[in-house]
Formats: sequence, structure tokens, C-alpha cells
Amino acid sequence: MAITSPDYGALTGPQKAAILVLALGDVQGGKLFTMLHDDEIREVSKALVHLGPIPAEIVEQLCAEFNDSVNNATGLVGGIESTERLLLMSLPPSRVAQIMEEIHGPAGRTMWDKLGNVDEDVLASYLKNEYPQTVAVVISKLRPDHAARVLAELPEGFATEVVVRLLCMETVQPDVLTDVERTLRLEFMSNLARTSRTDPHEQMATIFNHLDRRSETKFLEALERRDQDAADRIRALMFTFDDLGRISAQGIQVLLRTVQKDRIAMALKGAANDIKDLFFRNLSDRAAKMLREELEGLGPVKLRDVDQARAELVRVAKDLAAEGRIEIKQASEEEVVF
Repeated sequence: MAITSPDYGALTGPQKAAILVLALGDVQGGKLFTMLHDDEIREVSKALVHLGPIPAEIVEQLCAEFNDSVNNATGLVGGIESTERLLLMSLPPSRVAQIMEEIHGPAGRTMWDKLGNVDEDVLASYLKNEYPQTVAVVISKLRPDHAARVLAELPEGFATEVVVRLLCMETVQPDVLTDVERTLRLEFMSNLARTSRTDPHEQMATIFNHLDRRSETKFLEALERRDQDAADRIRALMFTFDDLGRISAQGIQVLLRTVQKDRIAMALKGAANDIKDLFFRNLSDRAAKMLREELEGLGPVKLRDVDQARAELVRVAKDLAAEGRIEIKQASEEEVVF
């Protein structure tokens, strides 16, 4: 709906965002779009289409509000409560409740990211009651390794029907994809968020992955004295710098192209020879020689700096795996202790 009166208080959040994008101009406004999620881009775009002429006083008031909010910001703290409060200022309570349920659900930036983190047996249990064509659309959006596991959990005849439709599938129309996404969000993700509970060992493994080496060792050793089984399970669930050896050669090459070379050198300082060799042999002779020279030229460095560089490599590797760009092999049964 076009803005026909200077009633600033009646503007919705997407409308304010749309006006701000226009006020910033094509270049800066376009940059904002690159920082938004798909859902946010759709909402702001819809608002842009229906804005119409915008009174000058509306633009001035919006810019003033934006300027005040930035200038008055000191220490900002994000969290569940502040997120919900901000959403309620521009969205209906029912929509806010739905968003908050999604936030509490599986990890991921978008709905499809979240779906990719759902256990294959749970997802297959839901999909087996859907039409094969719908399931084919969903499977096509999953990472290949996850899609394979979900297919394996579906009833054999039904899975074959899905495969046939995948082979015949043409480009999925945006409106069809939007409908499937909406159904999954409303019927599956919301229920999953209400019924699922994060494994505390997985949660603690994620936390420990962000500790520096000394703190990690201290906590794990203390836990071993109290509960050896829990400590072993957390160790098995953690993905550490040494676990980079579980990445294929092709994956290491992707990682090398993604991370800055100086961070790689810092991370390899004092590393085991097998980890160093893993990186060296996936570089060209010239690049490997340069990395060795940079590593030798580092001299003494702070352990904290090395830990930070290694944590960065691990974080990037996990992000690349979540995007399906690299594959991290599962630890063998001999390596996992529960």
C-alpha cells in the first residue's frame, strides 16, 4: 500500500527499511541487500514495490530516527528477549511467535539451512507422508550427503518415486518453492522446535570448541575426574584443529582459497607434522615454498595468537561444510568413544 499521508507512526518495519534503502541511493542501498537473508529481501522488496511517492517529512523523520538510534547507542546487548521485543514493534504477535520458534529450532541462517541440520530419520519420518513431488523439491535443496541419508530412510517404493521425480524435475518455480518452504516452516519446523531438545553433550562440545587450548584442557581434565564417560563423549563430538585431517584433499584446497595465507601460517605454527604436510601437499610447489618461508619467518609467537588462528580455520571449515562446499569425514568407530 502506497504512503499517502505523513503518518510516520503507521509505518511498518519493512516499509521503514525500504524507505531507508531508497534514501541511501542505488549503490549504498544495494549493498544493504547483500547483507540481508532471503526472507528479509522478499519483505523489503514487497514494501519497496508498494511505497509509491514518499512525503519529504516522512524521509526526514526516518533519517532523524535512524541517526538518533545510532548516535545514542553505547553498549548493545542482543538476546532472545531484545529480539522478541523488537519484532513485536513491527510484526503481529502470531508471526513473532513463529519466528521465535524457528530461532529455538535447528541451527541455520535460513529455513533450508535449518532443515539441513535435522536428523535424517526425523526428516524422513515427516516426508514419507508428503507427495513424492514435494519430497523431490525438498531433497533437491539438501546437501548431497544429507539427501542421500534421508532417501535411505524413506520406504523403498516411495524413495524410488522421489528419485524418478528428481530425474524429471525442471527448474522449480519460485512460487512453488515458496509454498513448500512455508509449509515446512509452519507444519514441521515449528513442531520440531517445540519437541526437540539439544543434546547437552553436543551443546557443551560446541562451547568447548570456542575455548582456548588451556581452558579447554583444564575443563576437560576436571570433567574427566568427575565423569569420564561424559568427557569422552564431548571429546568425540568436538571438531578441533587436529580434525582438519578428516577433510579431503579437495576440501583442504577450498579451505586454503578461503582463509588468508597469514592466518594459515599462524595456525600451523607448532602444529603436528601430519597437519602441516596436509596443507603443504595441497598447494602448488611455489605456494608451498612461500608458506614454509612465512612459517619459518614468524619466530616466537604468543600461544593465544596461534589458538585464535586455529579456531578461525576450524570455524571456516565448519561453515564450508554446512554450505556443502567441503565434506568432513566422520571419525572412524575406533576413534569415537561413548
